[in-house]
Formats: sequence, structure tokens, C-alpha cells
Amino acid sequence: MNRIGVFLPNWIGDVVMSTPALRALRKQHPEAEIVGIHRPYISDVLDGTDLIHRSILHDRKSDLPERRGLGFTKLLKQEQFDEIYLFTNSLRTGWVAWLAGAKRRIGFANEGRGWMLTDALPGFDRDVVKSALDHYIEIVEYAGCEVDSKQTELATTDEDEQGWQQFRDSLPAELQQNPIVTFNAGGAFGEAKHWSTRKFAELGQSIVDNYERTVVVLCGPAERDMAQAIVRKADRNHVVSLADQQLTIGLSKAAVKHSELLVTTDSGPRHFAQPFDVPVITIFGPTHIGYSETYYEKGTHIQLPVDCGPCQQRTCPLVHHKCMQDLTVERVFQAVRDNLDRYRRQVA
Repeated sequence: MNRIGVFLPNWIGDVVMSTPALRALRKQHPEAEIVGIHRPYISDVLDGTDLIHRSILHDRKSDLPERRGLGFTKLLKQEQFDEIYLFTNSLRTGWVAWLAGAKRRIGFANEGRGWMLTDALPGFDRDVVKSALDHYIEIVEYAGCEVDSKQTELATTDEDEQGWQQFRDSLPAELQQNPIVTFNAGGAFGEAKHWSTRKFAELGQSIVDNYERTVVVLCGPAERDMAQAIVRKADRNHVVSLADQQLTIGLSKAAVKHSELLVTTDSGPRHFAQPFDVPVITIFGPTHIGYSETYYEKGTHIQLPVDCGPCQQRTCPLVHHKCMQDLTVERVFQAVRDNLDRYRRQVA
């Protein structure tokens, strides 16, 4: 049996954007064992799918020797991979793939690593706007795979569904009966992507005051305070959060899956909507829409034109943060109205 390793991207949203390429890889090599090589914090993203068979975790800060440095490289070498695909573009991962001794190593020749690869795609200019989704597809197509669709793919596990159902059951009866609108206000990229908790709270007020909906605020472990602040400032019984739950990526996937609409910043959970056919409104600030475009017909992008952007910076270099500060609740609520009217549906 052939064994194929794939260095997966380091961001949750990028892992989702890599799924069309992974699906093509599985189709091209139906008998091969496909092993995802990735950071621990993205472990749950692909759970429930058959896109990879198992995972090897790497973490330079880990106490486990097999996850870092020479121990990690030795582990990869023992796997005796026939092929390694690099969806990452770092010199370090190119070096590790070369040391692992895979017969075929496929990726972009960025960072001067072309000589480490057997199949080196020309290095791309990072300043040229192109979706990461298209970059991942380009890699597998270069290796002979046929990509039949750019549709992204995710799944939930039984455990994910049980966690979501337990949360729903914990809500008052009147909240359980309403369709769900989910908010995702955080983002690991940096504070420049954040729309204020006050504005998210006001948006929640507008939704529950005008529609029979329950608003659920998603969060990761580092975003509990943000989610709780939105609920507190909204001051509506129908605005609640996952902050008191045992937080997992799977729970967030299940919450989005069972939503009527997702309103989100440009961060990882934004990409949970498309695989489950859920309409999504994405609020963009400093990031260019094109870098994370997924060609989703039920996706609405909102970005305020400013002279200084999109700057791609984690914090506003001019301090004023106009791209997000000047984006009004009224504009986003109008997009919510449009989506609820257009895609009104019953969610079990």
C-alpha cells in the first residue's frame, strides 16, 4: 500500500479550504493511506470525514520528543512515505520533508526550498492576490490529480452532535424552538480583524427584536470573555453563548451546521458554513477578500473601503482601525435581513 503524507495548513480556515485538494488526492489514490501532518490545534477540523486516515502531530513547543525537532523528523522517516505534499510554504517543512526521505515531494518552491522538492511548482508572489483554496488545488493538479469541484467539505461526529444537543436542551424552551443565528466574533489572526463586542451585541438585539430567532455566540477557549461580553451587552434572553460549555472545534462545527445563518469575522469558523450549506455573512477589515475566497454563492462579504486597506496587518498601524470601527451595525443588519428573507429555512 502506498503511503502519502500531507503537511496540512496551520490555520483552521485554511484546512477547510484544502479539502477540495484532499478530496482529489483521495480519488486519485483510493488504495493509499493518507496521513495528515499538522499542528495539534487543528486536530478536530477534519474529524468525521474520510479525507485522511490518521494524523501525525508536530509542535515545536511540545514536551513529547516525537512531535518536535529530530524526534519528529525520525518519526516521519520511519513512515517511509512514497509521497509528501506540502500545503505549507515554509523552508522548515520543506527541509523536514527532504530529511524524511519521501520518494516524491510536491509543493511550491517558495523560501528557496525548490531543491528540496522532487516536484517544485514555481514560487508564487505573496503580494499577488490568489485564494489559498486555489493554491492547494494547484499543488495536487501538478501531481496529476483531477479536481472535480471547489466545494469545501466537513462533517460532524456523533460526539459533536451530542454536545450541541446537550447545549440546546439546556436552554429555556422558548429558545430551543427558534431557528438559530450564530455569531463568530473572534479570530486568532489578531485584534485588527475584530468588530467590537458592542456592535455584535447591538446586532444581536436587532435580530431578536425583529425576528423570532435565538442568537448563539461561538467562541474558542481564549474568547470566552468576548462571547460573554456580547451576551451581557445585548441584554436579551434570546442572545446566549457557548462560553460555559466544553469548547471544541467539533461543537462549533455542529452549531454552525444547525444554524440558519452565520455572521462572522474573517476567521476560521467562517469556513464552517459552506460545507453545511449555511448562508454566511463575513465582516472583513484589514484582510483582502481574495486570499480566502471560496466561491460560495451563499456567502456575503462586507468590507468598508478605506484608503489604507486592506493592509493585512494584525494590529492597525495607524491606530484608528477605521475599516472596522466605521462599519455600522445598520449595514450588517441589512445583510442579515436580506439573507433571512432569501434563504429562510427550517433547521432541525
